[in-house]
Amino acid sequence: MDKILIKNVTILTMNKNKEIIENGVVVIVGKEIIDIGDSSLESKYKDFFIIDGNGGILMPGMVNCHSHVSMVPFRSLADDEADRLKKYIFPLEKKLVDKDLVYNGARYGICEMLLSGVTTFCDMYYYEDEVARAASRLGIRAIVGETIVDFPSPDSTEPYGGLEYCKEFIEKWHKDELVTPAIAPHAPYTNDSEHLIEAHMLSQKYNVPLIMHVAEMDYEYKKYKEEYNMTPVEYLDSLGILDKNFIAAHLVLVNDKDLDILQKREVGVSHNVGANSKGAKGVAPVVKMYERGMKVGLGTDGPMSGNTLDIITQMPLVGKVQKLFNKDRTLLPSKNIVEMATIGGARTLNMEHLIGSIEVGKRADLVILETESVNMQPIYDYYSTIVYSANPSNVDTVIVDGRIIVRSKKILRIDFNDIKRNLLNMKDKILCMIKEI
Repeated sequence: MDKILIKNVTILTMNKNKEIIENGVVVIVGKEIIDIGDSSLESKYKDFFIIDGNGGILMPGMVNCHSHVSMVPFRSLADDEADRLKKYIFPLEKKLVDKDLVYNGARYGICEMLLSGVTTFCDMYYYEDEVARAASRLGIRAIVGETIVDFPSPDSTEPYGGLEYCKEFIEKWHKDELVTPAIAPHAPYTNDSEHLIEAHMLSQKYNVPLIMHVAEMDYEYKKYKEEYNMTPVEYLDSLGILDKNFIAAHLVLVNDKDLDILQKREVGVSHNVGANSKGAKGVAPVVKMYERGMKVGLGTDGPMSGNTLDIITQMPLVGKVQKLFNKDRTLLPSKNIVEMATIGGARTLNMEHLIGSIEVGKRADLVILETESVNMQPIYDYYSTIVYSANPSNVDTVIVDGRIIVRSKKILRIDFNDIKRNLLNMKDKILCMIKEI
């Protein structure tokens, strides 16, 4: 389907002026948007495949800036346990994570994202070649980063084995249309200075993203204060590895000096409010980040941390948590939150030239939210409706790179039930392993 015309929608362009076009039309040829306007455009284009939006909202595809998509087989395990990372996640990964789990977990998680309007995601995990393979086959745009740690990991018997994996992995995927390979040192405290610098050099050599959890944990903050008299951000900056290709997840424990550094270095920020609040990590100063003009997008973290992989459920949390924490209901208007979910996420991943807004020349990564469901009416403010009224079930149509992936709330061209069966087949094995921990 090389030529598509979408009509009868309200277009939230998320362009520089945040233009809204009611009763709008978007025209797609191949992978690109070639025209945008009101209903008068329809008569100009003949022999196009027509998508009637039935009065829905057409918005840019949402961007999930931080995930561990293949953790979905572990979702709902040990949700209320203390020290879950070291007590459950690391042991489970050591015993159970293999290529099959990563591939099948990724397929299911990607379906969840597509059905909820996420058209681009940024991932870090093990066996990322399998995540890349799943993303490519399902037709989603992805940045996929191989995790690097200072202990033997599921895909390496040696500490820092991920660096060797990365070299072949990047070579294999760096020219792909949808998949961008990346390097993902887990965190400052799970990597030494030497290997962080090596990872950064690899990122520079191939001009690929460097992804890391930063300033998330109390013990992380304490370690760098005691050992270096620095914050985690100051420590990373002292190594010379913060730059525009760096994508920092969380950034909960940061001060104004840290923000100065991050802004100067043009670091991308993934704000993961659902996982941060559920894990009682703290409240990231996202209002300050946004007001400074930093590159800020939204992420879900892994489905064992935040339990969902969609961005729609993150948006109301972003607003509510900041309003409550700062005791100011005027903070972060809905328009700004939708920006973070779309063009803000694209900026965070250095993809704003391709995606994140509905503009001529950009890739056709688009989502139609239906407005017929009971939760979607009446509409006085389109942005507010998306942030505070909508849920993932309102996603009707998803287009990625000009290809229709979801229509009438169903994924096309794949058997989702088969993907679901493969996921659930892992459950008994995981339950048996939990008893041994």
